[in-house]
Amino acid sequence: MTHHGAGLRRLTKNDELVRQLKKDFRQAELADADRVMLEYSENLALRPGDCSETDVERLREAGFGDAEILDIVQVVGYYAFVNRLANGLGVELEDYWDPDEVAEAAHVRAHLRS
Repeated sequence: MTHHGAGLRRLTKNDELVRQLKKDFRQAELADADRVMLEYSENLALRPGDCSETDVERLREAGFGDAEILDIVQVVGYYAFVNRLANGLGVELEDYWDPDEVAEAAHVRAHLRS
């Protein structure tokens, strides 16, 4: 989220939404379908072995069609792949990254995994 916050800000023109999403999407003012999609995406990214047909059915109930569900899975999978490549190769962040935001994001990820 840290890296893509500026792009999301440009798309939504909503600084408060971006701030809420950076902090905790569960507390953000979102449409129900968006919240279901983000919950599924988080689970797929952090606990892929826990995903089941029940999770996919929940996406359908939220209004997502099969093509949209495939898009969600492909985007989550792509980012997981790219991040593992970068981590595996020891790629360092560019100088323009805010160290406090990076540390906060790492803390949130560690909390979610526990």
